[in-house]
Amino acid sequence: MATQTITTASYKLFPSPRNQHRNAVFEHEVFVPHPYALIDLPSMHLAGKYTLFAACRLSDMKMGQLVTFELAADGAKFERLFTPD
Repeated sequence: MATQTITTASYKLFPSPRNQHRNAVFEHEVFVPHPYALIDLPSMHLAGKYTLFAACRLSDMKMGQLVTFELAADGAKFERLFTPD
């Protein structure tokens, strides 16, 4: 099965196969500049919907991961709880 990519104004995105909302890019975004860090979103017990992508930031071609959130509070919670391994 071919991987679908999504290109936005800022990123080229590769959806995680574990996303429940595979093609959704929500309004609130957090770029994690650690492409191989393990991000366990279900364990954070977020209130809204979220998606995880492998990402290439187009401004500087930096590889990493982009997490998008339906709710701003979830983005803040993620930034507070996430520590790269």
